[in-house]
Amino acid sequence: MNTVLNKKVKLIDLGTIDYKEAWDYQTELFDKVVNIKIENRKAEDNDPIITDNYLIFCEHPHVYTLGKSGHPENLLINDEQLKEKEATFYRINRGGDITYHGPGQIVGYPILDLDNFFTDIHKYLRFLEEAIIKTLKEYGIEAGRIEGLTGVWIDHIERKNPRKICALGVKSSRWVTMHGFAFNVNVDLNYFKNIVPCGIDDKAVTSLEQELGTRQDINEVKAKLKRHLAALFEMELYL
Repeated sequence: MNTVLNKKVKLIDLGTIDYKEAWDYQTELFDKVVNIKIENRKAEDNDPIITDNYLIFCEHPHVYTLGKSGHPENLLINDEQLKEKEATFYRINRGGDITYHGPGQIVGYPILDLDNFFTDIHKYLRFLEEAIIKTLKEYGIEAGRIEGLTGVWIDHIERKNPRKICALGVKSSRWVTMHGFAFNVNVDLNYFKNIVPCGIDDKAVTSLEQELGTRQDINEVKAKLKRHLAALFEMELYL
C-alpha cells in the first residue's frame, strides 16, 4: 500500500459524554480509516492515499468496561448495585481487563494510522505512557512503569505502595488504533473499590488530586498532556 505520511491529527474534545455514544463515535472514525486502507489495497492502480488521524478527549459518567480478555468476576457488584451507584457496565473490544471511567478522569482515544508514525504497537503504548509520565513530572510527581504491567504507576521503583494513576487498553487493526488511556485527575476513587482494577488485586489506584492533596484544573492538565503527546509522536494537532 502506497501511503502518504500524514502527521496531522484532528483534536476532538467531546466533553462529558455517555460511554456507548463515545464508543460508537470512535468506532465510526476507526472504521472509516481502516476501510480506506482496505479499499486502497484492492485497487488495481494503488494510487497513494492519505489517511486521517484523530485524538479524542472526553469524560464519562460512571461506567465500568471489561476488555475482551478480561474476567467478569473482577466486577464485584451486581446489576442492582450498579443502578444504586448510577453506573453502567460494558463488555468492549479492547485489550486488558476491567477498568472504571468517571467524572474528573481524562479519557483519551487516539485513532491513529500508525503507518503515518511507526508500525510498532509496543512503542505506541510506551509513548502514551510517556506522555502521562512527562505530564506528571510537571506537577513534581515521579511516575513510571512496572515491568509486565501496562499503565503509569507512582512508587514504581521501591514499590512500597505502588499505585496506578493511568490505565491503558487499546485495539488495533491494519495499524489503526482505537480506545486508549484513562488518566485519573479528580476522579472519585471509591468507584475503584467495586472492581479488581485491570485484574490486579495487590496494588492501589490513585489520582493527581489524591497525590497533591488539592483538586486540580483538569483543562490545565489536558493542555500539558496534549503538548507532550504532540511532541512524542511528532504530530501536528489541529481543531
